[in-house]
Amino acid sequence: MRSFTRRAAAVILGAALVAPAFAQTPAPVPGAAPAAPAAGAPAGPLQPATPAPGSLPAPTGKPVERPTGVAATVTGQPIPEVAVWRALRQFPEAEHPIARKEILNHLIENLLIDQYLNALKIAAEPAEVDKLIEELKAELKKSMKDYAKELESMMLTEAEFRAEVTAQMKWDKFLKQQGTDQALQGFFVKRPDIFDGTLVRARHILLTPGTDPAKMAEAKQTLAAIKSDIAVKAQEAATAAPGDALAKETARGKKVDELFAEAAKKHSLCPSKAAGGDLQFFPRVGAMVEPFAEAAFKLNLYEMSDVVETEFGMHLILLTAKNPGKARKFEEVKEDVRAVYAMQLRQAVVGQMKPRAQITINPAPATTPAAAPPANAVPTTPPPPPGSPASVTPPTGK
Repeated sequence: MRSFTRRAAAVILGAALVAPAFAQTPAPVPGAAPAAPAAGAPAGPLQPATPAPGSLPAPTGKPVERPTGVAATVTGQPIPEVAVWRALRQFPEAEHPIARKEILNHLIENLLIDQYLNALKIAAEPAEVDKLIEELKAELKKSMKDYAKELESMMLTEAEFRAEVTAQMKWDKFLKQQGTDQALQGFFVKRPDIFDGTLVRARHILLTPGTDPAKMAEAKQTLAAIKSDIAVKAQEAATAAPGDALAKETARGKKVDELFAEAAKKHSLCPSKAAGGDLQFFPRVGAMVEPFAEAAFKLNLYEMSDVVETEFGMHLILLTAKNPGKARKFEEVKEDVRAVYAMQLRQAVVGQMKPRAQITINPAPATTPAAAPPANAVPTTPPPPPGSPASVTPPTGK
């Protein structure tokens, strides 16, 4: 069966929305991102993970009231509150304020992508959608699942699910147009560190000033002051150290690491502060959000970054170790290349559309959904009106 059929089946068999960083185990790390899509399952607007058939927990029997209202609008198009609730039910109530922000951000990005594809007149034929849904019903039947009941358990109407299938098929068409073998090979050649297994280890200090300009400026100044103070004291340690240049650099690196860990414990708002901001080893793609990973991989050993802004806040990063990977042939990792290319293509589309969009986020309702088995969740993307976005430059690996 087609790979897309398996991915779309995952939606109704219990796949979750792309998990926000805080939903990971062990302790959450702001700046961490969802795991990279598996080979053979290119990322799209939904980016579902594919569980084994039958993995959806049995309904609890407790009726769940479908919420009403609009969570946000994107250039006049609504994102219904129920779309947020579907994903929010996966998380403990204590995590809802943070989870809601990340879930809603993902839903907004999905809608921006769908608007872009509609403006390019990329469409999925109704007959193709019908065929896929029939295949999904057959998959569910094999797993002793009922299509209608599965939709109901996820507070998902057939029209909403059909819209999701349509959006994914449109994305797959766009990805196929852009992600030619030539484009994928060029991307692979320019970014060997993504595919060769290179890992880096870093510490970071996170501040979360929100969107207030004054607080953002203050956070930048705080991080810059921390960096300057560490650099000065580390250089003093290097100057005082006996021995040759290598010995002095070793002393400097040791002092930077020591002082940075102390500063992280004192100032950072990330749970990693308990470990001096240590994030352990991570790859170039799939573990951290892109601005963070990009900055970390450009650093030399025991070099501190400038202030890095991500959706989680502002970071100061220190590289503490690097494990070089092993060269791979394109044919060996082609599907991984396609998955990463798709992820960066998604980011390029969102980056093109978001600054031009009119986005309104409404206050969260007074009540939040009770936790439910992670059975879940598909962002709702109603058909948008036509627009005329500028073309997006596909990722080149630069």
